[in-house]
Amino acid sequence: SFSNIADILVVNPNDNIVQRTQTFADLDLKAILHLNELFFELIDNNSPSESNYDLRSDYQERWNEFKIINQAILNTNYIGVFYIGEEPTWNGITFSELDAVAQLLQGEFPNIPTMIIEAYPSLNDLQIPETIDWIGFDRYFVNDPNTDSEFQQDWQTLKTKISNQNQKIMVILDSHYINWAHGDFGNIDLTQMDDVAKNYYQLAKNDKKVIGVLGYFWPNG
Repeated sequence: SFSNIADILVVNPNDNIVQRTQTFADLDLKAILHLNELFFELIDNNSPSESNYDLRSDYQERWNEFKIINQAILNTNYIGVFYIGEEPTWNGITFSELDAVAQLLQGEFPNIPTMIIEAYPSLNDLQIPETIDWIGFDRYFVNDPNTDSEFQQDWQTLKTKISNQNQKIMVILDSHYINWAHGDFGNIDLTQMDDVAKNYYQLAKNDKKVIGVLGYFWPNG
């Protein structure tokens, strides 16, 4: 009940998400359209993550097919943001590839923002096209991002990458407790996760550049 935006994954150009998106709207939710697989394809392991993605040669045709099927919901009443690159630099997506997709989307839907979320190890190499509206990064197993020195260094690095003064920041909340990972890497107990959430919320509230907060849950546990 406290959420107003949530993720819908798009994989294939013939995916029909009209009913799911309308269900979102009935719950006062707008959709984040997660479009990485629609535009990009896994090529090899030649990237920092060892999952290297390239822009598909037929990305425009794939988008046009998807757009025709889902035209009823491709507007600001239903869509909150286009998420166009899954940790792009970490996964080998180039600046020009991101820019090509963002320009395509902005040209057709100028009122719907575009977003990228980067993996923290690749922040130093991140280049953000001016056509991207919302930016962020993920770094997990942090109790308090306001005081954690490594998180704060990443936070400041992200801000140096801003290429358009109108760009906003999306905070990625550490919201899915993984027993061994949070215990070993963050010294965080499950009972502390409410405090973790409050700390991320405080980070977001304290910075006028922040547009929102997202928390991810991993279906593989």
